[in-house]
Amino acid sequence: MNLPLYLMSANEINSATTYLPIALQLLFAASFVGFMILVSSWVGPSRKTTDKLANFASGIESHGDARSPMAVKYFLIAILFVLFDVEVIFFYPYAVNFKELGWKGFFEIVLFVTFFLVGFIYIIKKGALKWED
Repeated sequence: MNLPLYLMSANEINSATTYLPIALQLLFAASFVGFMILVSSWVGPSRKTTDKLANFASGIESHGDARSPMAVKYFLIAILFVLFDVEVIFFYPYAVNFKELGWKGFFEIVLFVTFFLVGFIYIIKKGALKWED
């Protein structure tokens, strides 16, 4: 009997039979991927040349030691990007629910933006975005 979820009891919803289609789909997908990998390794050509066995780094020939020091500026820019990217992510729930949040939500988002602007001004004053030393 196929009842809607809101009419089923908790035992019926959490039974193993409700997860059976998902398990079968995952099993089929994993089997298909494994089968395709095996078929491609059997059917495809296998020529091991020095060019194919060499390390590949974005089409640029590798040279030097991988342990050479890098400027901290790259990491600082990456961290700042993540920080401001997370700020944008927090704007999405506000944009979706701005009518329900009302003026209280508006003032909270203004406070949120103010904190980030203060942090951004601090970053600029410290010279974190200046590349020349």
